[in-house]
Amino acid sequence: MSPETLFYIIIAIIVIDFIIDKILDTLNAKHFDDPVPPELSDVYDKEEYEKSQRYKKERYRFGIITSTFSVLLTLGFIIFDGFAWVDGISRNFTNNAILVALIFFGIIMIGSDILTSPFSWYSTFVIEEKYGFNKTTKKTFFLDKLKGLLMMAILGGGILALIVWFYQFAGNDFWWYAWILVAVFSIILNMFYAKLIVPLFNKQSPLEEGSLRSKIETYAESVGFTLDNIFIIDGSKRSTKANAYFSGFGKEKRITLFDTLVKDLEEEEIVAVLAHEVGHYKKNHIIVNLVASILTTGFTLWLLSLFVGSPALSQALGVEEPSFHIGLIAFGILYSPISEITGLLMNYLSRKFEYQADNYAKNTYGAEPLISSLKKLTKNSLSNLTPHKAYVFMHYSHPTLLQRFRNLKRGL
Repeated sequence: MSPETLFYIIIAIIVIDFIIDKILDTLNAKHFDDPVPPELSDVYDKEEYEKSQRYKKERYRFGIITSTFSVLLTLGFIIFDGFAWVDGISRNFTNNAILVALIFFGIIMIGSDILTSPFSWYSTFVIEEKYGFNKTTKKTFFLDKLKGLLMMAILGGGILALIVWFYQFAGNDFWWYAWILVAVFSIILNMFYAKLIVPLFNKQSPLEEGSLRSKIETYAESVGFTLDNIFIIDGSKRSTKANAYFSGFGKEKRITLFDTLVKDLEEEEIVAVLAHEVGHYKKNHIIVNLVASILTTGFTLWLLSLFVGSPALSQALGVEEPSFHIGLIAFGILYSPISEITGLLMNYLSRKFEYQADNYAKNTYGAEPLISSLKKLTKNSLSNLTPHKAYVFMHYSHPTLLQRFRNLKRGL
């Protein structure tokens, strides 16, 4: 296939993906004012519901602006040979392929962050502030940016350097080495995420002795779940929105509760949320997701190995000399339709797992406290009660509140 044909395919993929995404956003927005299902009539009072409507509509309008800017920036960068320009700058420093790739992606990453930071700032300090969610200070905002960039440079840069090195000595067989590297990294990150990454951004402290801890431990013992690590994280330093998550496995498994969750929910509701998280562990969802992710990565790297060395890929982005990093960019765009399909499958699997975890919590603890907790969390985050089915199918990793309510009520 000629570079010209690949160029137009790349442009078409970006434009079509943007159009489909905007159609879905518009369909979803048209359902903002749908009647609230009777089962959810107690989530908001009149004033809160009007506030949630304003919030959804403002986020929708802001999303149109940010996504339009992003796609126009990407198209402009491709059409006006921006990748060739950055490649040229990188090669002015060195001829070493690994260093060229690191400099190339470093420039892209920093440039992208600078251009998108105003939107992130507006989202945090204007929209989220306006609706009472934001607790992030300007100092925290910039420190998060700096830590994120440094972490990406160290971890992302290290992995990229090794993959380019694999490509240099193994040629098209590099994907085996890269796959093993990424798989090992993923397993380590899953096991030690709470110990290695979270402390860079948040403070964690063990849940203190008391009524809540006693109820959690009693429940864990009743289902044969060894749980020594229960932590509270200071999510309130950035937002009033609440969450809880399960991480690690084996001796490293732990439950992390946001301090906002502990503040917003009653103890019975918190235990119900924890029962849901235990359900994920008991049903091996963490292992299944990890295996699925590793297999998907292997498939992607195998496909990459078939095309990354093609001169046409690099030439499609205006770079005459074939190089791994340019081929990687072009492949990433061409692969995006396949990525959408795998993403849909992963979202479907995730929604199925959420139902299973809900059922586990219902059967081992109770449906009512979980239902009330879900309603409170929805209310406190001003979430959408009437999303469009197509939007849910494409984007939701969790069932809607109505779907979860009906599932939890089934059989009671």
